Amino acid sequence: MLTARSVRTGRLMLQPVTWRDMDDMAALKADGGAFGQMLGGVCTRQKAEQEMADDIAFWACHRVGIFTIREQDRFVGMTGIHDRPDGRGFGLRFALYPWASGRGIAREAANAALNFTHDAGVKRIIAVAKESNLASRTILGGIGMRVYETFPRDGQTMLVYESVRG
Repeated sequence: MLTARSVRTGRLMLQPVTWRDMDDMAALKADGGAFGQMLGGVCTRQKAEQEMADDIAFWACHRVGIFTIREQDRFVGMTGIHDRPDGRGFGLRFALYPWASGRGIAREAANAALNFTHDAGVKRIIAVAKESNLASRTILGGIGMRVYETFPRDGQTMLVYESVRG
C-alpha cells in the first residue's frame, strides 16, 4: 500500500512505520551490527514497542517521522526523523542490517528522508554521529549536511550535523 507519505527512490521503498512493522523493527533494533552505534544502542522488544508507539504518534503530530526501508520488498533497515531526547531538535537517523551495507542504501534512504522532511516544511534537521563513525559521517556529508558543533558524550567526541532549507 502506498500513501502520500511513502517515498520511492530508484531502488528503495520508504514507508512510515506502522504496527505491522513491529517484528522487523524489533529485530533490527536488537541487532548489534545495525543498532550498536545508535543513541541508546540495541534494545529489547519492550523498548522497541515503546519507540514504535512514539514513532507512530510523532507521524500523527508532525506529518514526518521514521520510515522502514525495503529493497525489492525485503526489509533492510530504517531511516527518518525523530525528536532527539537531548533537546537538540528533529534528528535524522538511519540504520541498516550489516548484510545490506556497502551498496549506498543508507545514503539513498537518508537523502530521501531528509528531502521528504524539508519538503514537508521542516526547515532545520540535525544528525549526530561519533567522530569515529566514519561510515555515518560520510553519509551525512554526502547528503549535504554540515558539521556545526561538537560535544562530548561518554568519552567520545560527537559531531552535530545540520541541514537548513527555506
